[in-house]
Amino acid sequence: QVQVVQSGGGSVQAGGSLRLSCTASGFTSNRCGMAWYRQAAGKQRDWVSSTNTAGDTTYTDSVKGRFTVSVDKAKDTVYLQMNSLKPEDTAMYYCAACSVCSGPFCNRPTSWGQGTQVTVSS
Repeated sequence: QVQVVQSGGGSVQAGGSLRLSCTASGFTSNRCGMAWYRQAAGKQRDWVSSTNTAGDTTYTDSVKGRFTVSVDKAKDTVYLQMNSLKPEDTAMYYCAACSVCSGPFCNRPTSWGQGTQVTVSS
């Protein structure tokens, strides 16, 4: 069982930056990667980015060039650096450990973090 704990987030004005952290612990040997999702109020949860254990990373088009994933393997922590934030980035952000991956894509998120709110004001 993998436990995922998130931190970071908060409120920022448009154009600002935030960094989210996601730390996995527990039985991680079957984990092939990590992924980030977000869910705006009243909407479905959407995929944002994912990275595999080989270091390959991919992003949804709306965040390319603004969001960057980095990994601290020693801490087993994944970071989502969010720059040039827009009001439409406002959402609850979730991190998940993935047990099935295709390249950098997470096909099966199995352990979810608790979520962290990101609010971007115009």
